[in-house]
Amino acid sequence: MMEPQNILTTYNNLPYFIQIAWVTSALILIAIVFLTIYLKIWRASNRKKETQNQKGKTELESLLVEYLYTQHDNPNYLSERQWEIIGELIDPIKVSWKRRIIIKTLYNLLDEVSGEMSDIIKKLYFRTGLYKYAVAKLQAKKWHVIGKGIEELTRFKVIEASERIKPFTAHPRDEVRKEAHIYMVSLFSFEGLSFLDNIKEPISEWAQIEILETLHHIEDQNICDIKPWLKSENRYVVLFALKLAKVYNQYEVNETLVELLSHEDKEIRIQTIEVLTQLYGIEAKELLKANFNALSLEEQISFFELLEKLVMPNDEPFVEKHLFHKNFEIQLLALKILKSINLDKFLNIKEETTTNSNPDILAFVNNL
Repeated sequence: MMEPQNILTTYNNLPYFIQIAWVTSALILIAIVFLTIYLKIWRASNRKKETQNQKGKTELESLLVEYLYTQHDNPNYLSERQWEIIGELIDPIKVSWKRRIIIKTLYNLLDEVSGEMSDIIKKLYFRTGLYKYAVAKLQAKKWHVIGKGIEELTRFKVIEASERIKPFTAHPRDEVRKEAHIYMVSLFSFEGLSFLDNIKEPISEWAQIEILETLHHIEDQNICDIKPWLKSENRYVVLFALKLAKVYNQYEVNETLVELLSHEDKEIRIQTIEVLTQLYGIEAKELLKANFNALSLEEQISFFELLEKLVMPNDEPFVEKHLFHKNFEIQLLALKILKSINLDKFLNIKEETTTNSNPDILAFVNNL
């Protein structure tokens, strides 16, 4: 076996680049050994931590389920065991990962129960002080943390946080605004839509859908007066108010809708025509007929969809003028309308040959 002195002498006699290669190889070998040891320790620690977390998760879930099903005969009082469980939860709640498990479990329980059981869960949320951590998130600098806090307060119907959440209805981030809007509507029904009075920020299409979905699940469906929102300077508020008018059949706002037909925003005008179509706004028909040529193509198509539902015999001359409109949709709608009010004239047109007629459209309408 070569002695260390001879090894060193041999090493010194090697070319310089080979010396570097040997040193590099030795360092890599040492690094591999250390990394292997570290990974083994890390994996063992992780397995131990996962085992502890799973055990803690199981224990916490069992406590929460036990709390739910050991209710006092009188729903206004807690049983002795329930008070004990609240005491046992105080310390775990102070640990963030355990608190997340508790919140997630309560979420799952809320999805599975209703009525009295749901109220029991919400009382537990308050009595353990969990709501304080959600309220604290409202002061966070990160927008997604604020959003999570509002979402949690919404799920547990924490009405006491309303004054703190109201300012977030005008937050710069759309995600935070949406959560604040959902909170207001979930807890205050249509009265919660009061944020529409002064909001200057956009309301995304997805947020509008979620708000409508939330309203749909509220028992009290007595909608408030939406006329002020139809006259708002915020186009997003107007568009959302139009959805409300359509969903809740607000026939009493027809006059305001007719006024919107001359709105500077084309999308609002088109949406207004669609709402009037559903609400059978007769008064809108004559106004649109008189100004038909001034309408954009999208508005003209929307008007013919309106006319298809509101057509009367005296509309026939107007319809005839647009039987061979350059736009396919308008041409199709005009032929369908004519067929519905004067079948003989439609059949005569079908048999005539003109340079403007489209046999395929005529055949299609004839087979309807």
